[in-house]
Amino acid sequence: MSKSIPYNFGGLEDKFLNYENSKIVVLPVPFDKTSSWIKGSDRGPRAIIEASMNMELYDLETNTEVYKNGIFTSEEILSISSEEMIECVYDRVTELIKDGKFVVTLGGEHTVSLPAIKANHNIYDNISILNLDAHSDMRDSYLDNKYSHACVMARVKEITDNIISIGIRSLDSSELDKINKNDTFFAKDICGSENWMGEAISKLNQNVYISIDLDVFDPSIMPSTGTPEPGGLDWYTVITFLNEVCKNKNLIGFDVVELCPTENIAPDFLAAKLIYKLLSYKFSLS
Repeated sequence: MSKSIPYNFGGLEDKFLNYENSKIVVLPVPFDKTSSWIKGSDRGPRAIIEASMNMELYDLETNTEVYKNGIFTSEEILSISSEEMIECVYDRVTELIKDGKFVVTLGGEHTVSLPAIKANHNIYDNISILNLDAHSDMRDSYLDNKYSHACVMARVKEITDNIISIGIRSLDSSELDKINKNDTFFAKDICGSENWMGEAISKLNQNVYISIDLDVFDPSIMPSTGTPEPGGLDWYTVITFLNEVCKNKNLIGFDVVELCPTENIAPDFLAAKLIYKLLSYKFSLS
């Protein structure tokens, strides 16, 4: 990857980009090998980072400037196969956590989440996975590939059963006996309401890793995904919920995946702003 043009989250000045002094590391993983409809999520990390350069770095809601904690943008992880990507991301995230960094992983397809989750799970005790997604992703295999983006939560379930899913509104009948309906908050039941949030948070262990597939949002505000699905969540529902999670639990890391950029840059900015919001929630309470 060339850094001949600025390539850091937030477009920060050099004094906030020192690895040793940064509490936060953004890890771009532009990987898209198994997307089954619209290709292009490999361009997602760069689009998010480029959009982030146009954000105001003061967060009005938390009255904070989280960038002052230092946000270091790591080199991209480039891989030619799912197996190679999983190994490389796992090793890198493990290294970063052991260095005391809070890691934000940027996909790429949703399979990128798997090694990041595994790395956090192998280091932290008492961990829950909070999965925001339109799809259950619980197929055991899809198109003869167990590492398909459509199987990521099935692979995560092999690591831990503690998965709370939010915003689900699409699944195959073969997945019905694989999802835990008590830990799944379907979009049809939660859209337009905040009453479900306390129950969802009560199901989480103290340490929480969050995986955000951007198609959890309604395509009216997030059309730039590989598998857009009507009936999704809105901006304020998602950020209100994430804020409550951070207030009540210990957020240990998160990923944002499945941005498939187009000429419409508004979704790119939404993704960048979402990342900055979640970091603001996390570090305003630290």
